[in-house]
Amino acid sequence: MKRIVLTGGGTAGHVTPNIALLPKLRELGYDIHYIGSYEGIEKKLIEDVNVPYYGIASGKLRRYFDPKNFSDPFRVLKGYGEARKILKKLKPDVVFSKGGFVAVPVVLAAKHLHIPVIIHESDMTPGLANKISLSAATKVCCNFPETMGYIPEGKAVLTGSPIREELLHGNKLAALNLCGFAANKPVILVIGGSQGSVAVNDAVRGILPELLKKYQVIHLCGKGKLDSTKTDMEGYIQFEYVKKELADLFALADVCISRAGANAICELLALRKPNLLIPLSANASRGDQILNAESFENQGFSEVLTEENLAPTIILPIIDKLYEKRADYVAAMEKSGQSNAISKITSLIEEVTSGKN
Repeated sequence: MKRIVLTGGGTAGHVTPNIALLPKLRELGYDIHYIGSYEGIEKKLIEDVNVPYYGIASGKLRRYFDPKNFSDPFRVLKGYGEARKILKKLKPDVVFSKGGFVAVPVVLAAKHLHIPVIIHESDMTPGLANKISLSAATKVCCNFPETMGYIPEGKAVLTGSPIREELLHGNKLAALNLCGFAANKPVILVIGGSQGSVAVNDAVRGILPELLKKYQVIHLCGKGKLDSTKTDMEGYIQFEYVKKELADLFALADVCISRAGANAICELLALRKPNLLIPLSANASRGDQILNAESFENQGFSEVLTEENLAPTIILPIIDKLYEKRADYVAAMEKSGQSNAISKITSLIEEVTSGKN
């Protein structure tokens, strides 16, 4: 039986694409194992899907000063030793890395044990963890055409990001019943991210009276961010968080408003949902969401607004444009090379394991 080790962690975005690959990998007959940090978010997520999990030490390598810069390199070295020991025991045919700093010692250990490695880079420009890992990679899967220019020649493959199969099979009627919405009025789905976004939440709530004249609004606002003053507004429903219902809500939505995290926007692309992206500002991140959003805008998939431009007079006409010209955005998405990521990535894995054997 072919064996694969998956790795990646630190945030859900470094884990959920790996989880999305599981059904196809199992169908192809792979024995699947996972290496992550001792107690990171990935541990619970992976144990919930019945994949053997191995924890190692991990440390973040920073570009800025932090007292942990003196201790974390030693944690990385410890993690490398632990990963090497696990890989020698498992003898996988291939390692697939979704990134995050826990993946660095795993990828380097695989390189030194001559185990092929495939890396997935979600953002426009490689983060530090993947930059360190590039030399070990046989192939690098990319979400954006622009990313391929940052990858050594011959390694980059445009795949997009794998998304959970169940998201593609939502039930509009179930969502209508859940929300209590009318069937003949368009729907906007607002996605603030798992933690919610104060800026996005405030912008949407500030224009609700105007929005609700034409649209119905589903608002995923984040834990602790419900607005009790708006619970009785007809055509508006709030959720702190949804899980199994998300596919149904996507199916019902005509357009979406979202942050521009790589996984979130790849879901919008795969589901062919015209969207308004409001990227996290450069002050609050390394600027990757801004670059992600610009790429999607340039490819005709999205409209983009910065947090500084969330005035009602600007946001309302953009939403109207998205809805009225939604067929144009969908047509652009249909032509994208960033679709069917699961098939493309598992085909690469099969190529690598076939070449090894």
